[in-house]
Amino acid sequence: MQPLPAYLTDEALATFIRSALAEDVGDGDHSALAAIPAEARNRARLLVKGTGVLAGVALAPRIFVAVDEALEVREALPDGTRVRPGDVAFVVEGPARSILTAERLVLNCMQRMSGIATYTAQLTALLAGTKARLLDTRKTTPNFRLCEKWAVLIGGGVNHRYGLFDMIMLKDNHVDYAGGVAAALAATHAYLARTGRQLPIVLETRTLEEVQQAVAAGGFQRLMLDNMTPAQMREALAVVAGRFETEASGGITEQTLAAVAATGVDYISVGALTHSADILDLSLKAF
Repeated sequence: MQPLPAYLTDEALATFIRSALAEDVGDGDHSALAAIPAEARNRARLLVKGTGVLAGVALAPRIFVAVDEALEVREALPDGTRVRPGDVAFVVEGPARSILTAERLVLNCMQRMSGIATYTAQLTALLAGTKARLLDTRKTTPNFRLCEKWAVLIGGGVNHRYGLFDMIMLKDNHVDYAGGVAAALAATHAYLARTGRQLPIVLETRTLEEVQQAVAAGGFQRLMLDNMTPAQMREALAVVAGRFETEASGGITEQTLAAVAATGVDYISVGALTHSADILDLSLKAF
């Protein structure tokens, strides 16, 4: 099992699960309370109904135990497994009411996460033969980011910054408001010195002129090449000459991904990984 990324602390996961259960359960799962005897014990299996990459298996037991510590999960397939209809990811057993109360949150998380992992794996395969690595973005569902970024990792992608706090990313509006590339970088270094922070700096450029200004100024870790054609990226990479990491961004699709990767960029960020992936159909079935 891969170690959890730094943002997936026990506290972060517990907070997410508490909030999600509060939204769904409220003052009680009255359907289960009304129809199922308190002493009833049953089991259910997580049944795969589509083809893709499984994600959220490691999250499911945390949800079940948050609902009822008496629930037990027996994992059959780990996160990252390529699955098809009929596969069983795990079996949960224990108080029947609690299985039903946890069911929807487990399915909502796993279906969404598995869809993202599946799409990430699909796009990652298009990078074969290049050095480019696939990045996610902050284009995520509010309050569900930790699961969506986790799913990108499971699918073979790489997490970009988690939020506004763990990286300085100077994008087009920052550059324009600051008065240009050099001014934005100078102000950033002054801020870091003044506050005693050590944060990586990523700088977005839109034109070859901005690339030249950035390389001349220096003082950043990665240069973003935003909304450039592959031909323009190659020109920009010639200017960079390997002195900084490079990242292609902006409007990159499944159809254009391979051509962008072939330019020689180090990273490609694709917002669609988290905002446009379909779900993977899953079901929790009593047996």
